[in-house]
Amino acid sequence: MSYTVGLVGKPSVGKSSFFNAATMNDVPEGAYPFTTIDPSVGEAYVGVDCAAPEFDEECEPNHGFCEGGTRFVPVELVDVAGLIPGAHEGKGLGNQFLTDLNEADVLVHVVDFSGETDLEGEPTEGHDPRDDVDFLEDELDQWYLGILGKGIEKYESTYVGPDPGDEVKLEEVLAEQLSAFRTNKDEIKQVVLSLDLELDPESWDGDDRFELARELRKRTKPMVIAANKMDAPAARENYAEITADPAYDHLTIVPASAHAEQSLKKAAEGGIVDYTPGDADFEVVGDVSAEQESGLEAIREFATEFGGTGVQGAIEAALFGELDAKVVFPGSASGDWTKGPFRDCFVLPGHATAEDFAYHLHSDIGDGFLHGIDCRSRRQVGADTRLEHRAVLEVVTTG
Repeated sequence: MSYTVGLVGKPSVGKSSFFNAATMNDVPEGAYPFTTIDPSVGEAYVGVDCAAPEFDEECEPNHGFCEGGTRFVPVELVDVAGLIPGAHEGKGLGNQFLTDLNEADVLVHVVDFSGETDLEGEPTEGHDPRDDVDFLEDELDQWYLGILGKGIEKYESTYVGPDPGDEVKLEEVLAEQLSAFRTNKDEIKQVVLSLDLELDPESWDGDDRFELARELRKRTKPMVIAANKMDAPAARENYAEITADPAYDHLTIVPASAHAEQSLKKAAEGGIVDYTPGDADFEVVGDVSAEQESGLEAIREFATEFGGTGVQGAIEAALFGELDAKVVFPGSASGDWTKGPFRDCFVLPGHATAEDFAYHLHSDIGDGFLHGIDCRSRRQVGADTRLEHRAVLEVVTTG
């Protein structure tokens, strides 16, 4: 699993339910703060059309699974402990939250769109979900601002000798200070200049520092909003208002019902329904009571309206949308599947090349890379060839 998705949000919004629905792990659930104390780690999946049918093969997944022509590729999902306002100051479980959060490549922020929990995670009515979105972004921005401030202090206190070669560059110092966020000096310099700032913190005011921290956070911790509990009428009203609010145009908001997804997966395990995760519909194949039938039809109405329950959709929006990731299948141009056809499928960065893929398979394969073969066109591709999403590539090496 090459990517980690961080599941975040205030207490009691259904975050653990979302985690369970995505992974079917047994994590405690409860409508009270800090149900999740330690981060829970599970295997979730992103779905893509399986390439095997194009080659008249039936895939034999080594990891994940294939169902109804959809290949489900594993990614790591981390359910991080509940967050409350003031986490960046150490309130609640703030310090642990931020430490755990830093392991994630992308975030899915679970928000109770029904408005039935306040900022502290306590039961209420009429709460505006926008406040939840704003408070998490602000907590993260304040966290980044604090670390950025330490970098600026380090830069300003660095001794510079008399020789021109002794000059210390701001972007290098900040890159070292912010290295945990997987950024680098080139990206930091680009962000500074994009905000029309000079590469001199003495020329920045408080607003400049905050905007820089915010932009760095948005680039290094991209986020998707899972609008949970959307099967409630109030949630749909809030969703319509928020998605029409231009202040939130920068966010991808996915309507979701963790409860509906969990119910469908349990029903599928029990042989009651035929359901593929992420689908907008399902078939009842077992005997159900009148009450169960009514519940399933309510779920069907929701899933049909929103194109699914949103659990699978939010994770895929995070990986394929925010991170621009793609999947690549190791292939055989000759059709010689010694170890079985299409055993593997990997999630890679959107800019990954044929050589990057070889190194992802194994460092020795990367070191011995000669060229790749596009198994669809049977054409040879070079090391710098950027791979397409769902590429099927055979790697030819010196080994």
